[in-house]
Amino acid sequence: MSSGRRHARIAILFAMMSLPLANCTSSSLSLPDFFGGQQQPAPPPAPAIVSAPPASIPARDIVGRWGYASYHNEADRTRTIAAARNACNPPFVISMGPNGGVTMLVADQTEPQELRLKGGPNGRNYIGPDGPAGDRNDREIVSFDGRVLTLKWLDPEIAGRYGIAVYVRCGARA
Repeated sequence: MSSGRRHARIAILFAMMSLPLANCTSSSLSLPDFFGGQQQPAPPPAPAIVSAPPASIPARDIVGRWGYASYHNEADRTRTIAAARNACNPPFVISMGPNGGVTMLVADQTEPQELRLKGGPNGRNYIGPDGPAGDRNDREIVSFDGRVLTLKWLDPEIAGRYGIAVYVRCGARA
């Protein structure tokens, strides 16, 4: 057999052996792997996504009718609670949302929106749209005793306009 024919047969043999490899779409198989060479280490697993802890205040606990008032100076807190207590006509309504949150008005909106109660670092609680706890669009629950709910906007521009919100439950607790 001539040298040219032998090279042609070897070329055909290699071409036939490479066809199964050419159809392989896995990037984890390489020629050194196929022939027993050293394997590449697997990439590290993606970090687990840790969701924020749930709020320590269940949504059902803030559902109800509330008197509303707000203040900018801490010295006005007591007077503002009294004003909110007298502001139940008409009440500010917080209802259960269709997806487990609460439905209430938010800054600069004319229609109520469903918001989530979210747990945050150091035992803090927040009310806000879907997203991480402590987001700029959230309100921090500064205090809540079942009758008085105090919320502080995290967005400084909104906080400057609306102040710290005080909600006092109207009538008997539901």
